[in-house]
Amino acid sequence: MMNSGFIVPRLSFIIRMKALYFDGQLGLRDVETPRPGPDEALIQVVLAGICGTDLQILNGYSSFRGIPGHEFVGRVVECQNTKWIDKRVVGEINISCGECEFCLWGLGRHCSQRTVMGIVNRDGAFAEFTVLPVFNLHEIPDSIPDEAAVFVEPLAAAAEILEQVTIRPRMRVAVLGDGRLGLLVAQVLHQERAQVMLLGRHPWKLDLAHSWGINVSGLGDEHLTKRNFPMVVEATGSPAGLEEAFRLVEPRGTIIMKSTFHRPAQFDTARLVVDEINLLGSRCGAFGRAIGLLEQGRVKVDQLVSRTFPLEEGLAAFDFVKKTSPLKVLLQVAPA
Repeated sequence: MMNSGFIVPRLSFIIRMKALYFDGQLGLRDVETPRPGPDEALIQVVLAGICGTDLQILNGYSSFRGIPGHEFVGRVVECQNTKWIDKRVVGEINISCGECEFCLWGLGRHCSQRTVMGIVNRDGAFAEFTVLPVFNLHEIPDSIPDEAAVFVEPLAAAAEILEQVTIRPRMRVAVLGDGRLGLLVAQVLHQERAQVMLLGRHPWKLDLAHSWGINVSGLGDEHLTKRNFPMVVEATGSPAGLEEAFRLVEPRGTIIMKSTFHRPAQFDTARLVVDEINLLGSRCGAFGRAIGLLEQGRVKVDQLVSRTFPLEEGLAAFDFVKKTSPLKVLLQVAPA
């Protein structure tokens, strides 16, 4: 069966699949193809993105064992709810119980019994096939290409800040980190008319942000006035970024933490009390908002793809990420 160049497999013959598997060491394996339950969908992964959390997992974050990967776009190939068959989808990564207080409040991402795709007790997207509950799926409009759709999850995380704090026009916001997430956060806040200053260590990445009309500077720039930003977003991926955030945030300001670290971050808690600083954690966000931003062309992601590797060269892809400090590296799993 052909559909826009996408081959729907004959599932009865697919018993094994290729996947990147982590058990203390990352390797390409043949593993059993997952089977969907009554309220789940089997998804053939087309593209998957490598993110900073995946690198932290290889360093021991969350003690994860299994198939990593949580940024993906794919097509549903098996589901009891037939309306999903052949739909191009992305998926929210937190799988909750649906019955606890947090779930009933609409906060399933904080469910104590949740699994997290490719991060906590659930296999992820660095494989030919993956399974998610239908409740977690979002159909992707035809106007959004696969290479943009794979950014829905990290863009939703960037836009979660808008759900947590009020961004005022011309508000001074420092975004620390010129990686994938930092560039997405800077664009989201720039669209809200904040006066954004992106700080990083890579001139070519800062030049890219500057071309979008975003102010840029070097991370650790001593010329920036201390305690001069009402809001600082920490997205460096390193515990050292928190120290810089405390240097820049003004009294009664807010530091938003977007990074997840394997190693603990250390900071002077007296600063929180004396300067009355708000320290706010920020994680996953609403996929609907992210899909809307991409569909409207309000956030640029095409320039963020540094290189695409086939799944079979996944180890080389991770090695490339570790050695070259690229932006987004993708794994091509199924034919485009």
